[in-house]
Amino acid sequence: MIPLCVPNISGNEGKYLAECVTSTFVSTIGPFVTRFEKMVAEAAGSRGAVATSAGTTALHAALVAVGVKRDDIVICPALTFIASANAISHAGATPWLFDVDWSSWTIDPIVVAHELANGTERRGGELIHIETGRRISAILPVFTLGIPADMDAIIGIARDYGLKVVVDGAAALGAIYKGNMSGALGADLTMYSFNGNKTVTAGGGGAVAGDDEALLTRFRHLTTTGRVGADYDHDVAAFNYRMTNLQAAVGCAQMERLDDFVAAKRRIAARYEDAFWNIEGINNFPEPDWAGSAAWFSGFAFHDDDAGERSYALRAHLREEGIDARPFWKPMHNQKPYFDAPRSPMPVTDRLWPGVVTLPCSTHLAEAEQDKVIETVLNWFHGKH
Repeated sequence: MIPLCVPNISGNEGKYLAECVTSTFVSTIGPFVTRFEKMVAEAAGSRGAVATSAGTTALHAALVAVGVKRDDIVICPALTFIASANAISHAGATPWLFDVDWSSWTIDPIVVAHELANGTERRGGELIHIETGRRISAILPVFTLGIPADMDAIIGIARDYGLKVVVDGAAALGAIYKGNMSGALGADLTMYSFNGNKTVTAGGGGAVAGDDEALLTRFRHLTTTGRVGADYDHDVAAFNYRMTNLQAAVGCAQMERLDDFVAAKRRIAARYEDAFWNIEGINNFPEPDWAGSAAWFSGFAFHDDDAGERSYALRAHLREEGIDARPFWKPMHNQKPYFDAPRSPMPVTDRLWPGVVTLPCSTHLAEAEQDKVIETVLNWFHGKH
């Protein structure tokens, strides 16, 4: 089976893990954690970064750090992995779900601006969601597939309405927005994931990057049990969300190769695009004018009325031929925990998500393996199966 997306563990991972074992620094204190944080900050284009146990925990703590409180509303795209909405729920808040833009598959700022203008009001200096009567405190854009959302527009909306911005950039390390790195786009904090299927992995783990040193200090305090001083004194009900030195050792080895990995992802995506550009009834993954995607996943999307059925049929055929191909995220408004969440109309999301097909795109995918994927897909479209 040609896998969909597996880690490329062929650098200094073993060497650095051996150093951890020899030094006995295997837990949450160790030199690799500090090194990893510096590498993430540099790759994000930010002044600093703080490593965590997972991307989801990073996102949860980031929302708390910027001031999201229980019973708040946080703006979030419906087309996202459930961790985005869950992090909002973990903070005690409720996601307000929004449609995405066709050109980027990221939250549509035009829809956000319209809904804020027509569905909110000021009460006592706070922005209130009229339907629920709750305070709106933040916007959580998601960089789908490693594609930055239209951050100039989003930051402008956030400033107009006094909202914080926490980015779910889980797979966006290496992405560019109008010439700027993904962590330097005006958000208060930007989260990255290092799960096993990400372009660079620590076997798990996450991090946030940002420019506000006081905010990063607060975030670090919240993720390290809120401990004050050397004794067992704590000043806040905080979280134990620390990354281990073992994870960071793997992460450092991976970060050393970030540029090469992103370049490989982009080459793989480009080959698929070149192979499938003239097939009717599908669209390649988006390439908005403002963004240089990190190309986390590769593939295409059917867009006809029978998109869901055709996507399922093709994926089943590929698996029969020894090729792993999968669907993409089921939107949040179709997920049981968020059936009742407030939402905008979803014409783009509802039409888009059933037809998505993700194809093998590991950074060390062999050319011959990709040739087989391309040939099998083309044969399916041409009825040769």
